[in-house]
Amino acid sequence: MKKAELLSPAGAMPQLKAAIDYGADAVYCGAKKFGLRAYAGNFDAEALSEAASYAHKRGVKLYVTFNAFLYDDNMEDAAKTMEMIGKSGADAAIVSDIAAILLAKEHAPNLPIHVSTQANTLNSLSARHWYELGASRIILARELSLERISSMREKLPEDLELEAFVHGAMCASYSGRCVLSNHLSGRDANQGGCVQPCRWKYALVEEKRPGKYLPIAEDENGTYIYSANDLCMIEHVPELLKAGISSLKIEGRMKTEYYVATVTGAYRRAMDNFYADPEAPFDKTLLDEVKRASHRPLSTGFYYGKPDSPPGTAEYKQDSVFVANVISYDSENKRVHVRQRNKFLNGETLTRLSPEGTVSFKVEDLRDDEGKTVESAPHPMQRLSFKCDIPMNEGDFIRRDLDKS
Repeated sequence: MKKAELLSPAGAMPQLKAAIDYGADAVYCGAKKFGLRAYAGNFDAEALSEAASYAHKRGVKLYVTFNAFLYDDNMEDAAKTMEMIGKSGADAAIVSDIAAILLAKEHAPNLPIHVSTQANTLNSLSARHWYELGASRIILARELSLERISSMREKLPEDLELEAFVHGAMCASYSGRCVLSNHLSGRDANQGGCVQPCRWKYALVEEKRPGKYLPIAEDENGTYIYSANDLCMIEHVPELLKAGISSLKIEGRMKTEYYVATVTGAYRRAMDNFYADPEAPFDKTLLDEVKRASHRPLSTGFYYGKPDSPPGTAEYKQDSVFVANVISYDSENKRVHVRQRNKFLNGETLTRLSPEGTVSFKVEDLRDDEGKTVESAPHPMQRLSFKCDIPMNEGDFIRRDLDKS
């Protein structure tokens, strides 16, 4: 079996580096225009070339989103952006509009094309059409089951790759095509400006009682009738790979580097475990690991048929708190130097997350950047150090596991 690719998100350079460090085979990001995450950090021409070079030196591919829907008055600017992506060294452009394919053929003729999930590809006939237009990969609509994906794979050319989302936030609208944001805020989701109104709290108003809000269905967090549960397929990696999916994609270009590292690392180990022994039982600690990153209630989406779960909640959960980044390790004095992100205490037991996995340790002799002993780290982004016998590397993450604290 040809090994599938693990594809991770990068809203900016820190997330890209985390994705690569924690095992991604490819990373996807956006240019400053025409991607569907206009409020991520994104990459200008110089940064995009730097990102491509950084990825390639580490044997990782870089894909660039160009999946906004285009109007005639976008074309001149879109052509310039497509040309810039082609010159950046990127390995593919992710598109949803046929016009984007035509622009790529004219302005970036050597740039491979991946067709976005926004194109709603649900069947082999549509997939073959995209292939004949020049696409080398289809990012499947999220409404497809594993059974249907497997059936599609059998009907398509071997060199046409299939990519599918396996983890992250799900949109309540069909393959992400939503007009709710535009209607309520004037920001067009189909051009990257989504304000995520599906995560807002809603109620009914009866016309004879204006101003009186009636809950539709309520729990302790409120009513979120549009908010879908998050997708999580880490327990089902073998089924995904056996269905013929070429690339397993993690959602999250608006997420932090800690989120990207946590989820990427867990899926990397799940995939490696399968390839090492396809019959081995699932390592349940990996499901626990993805829950360490922020998430809504988890589901398998449409992979096993239409979801029967109720709408989710706008409230995030996570089983850990990210408290510090490792800056360096002084092996002579056995001290870890960190930049604080959330408060932690001298004497507290924390966990180090690295590409090799996790290990717990106790914070001892906590000091500020002037060398003064302190009992806690209350100020965001301050530099601190503490004694620790466990060697750590720049870029490792320090977290508090809530179920162990």
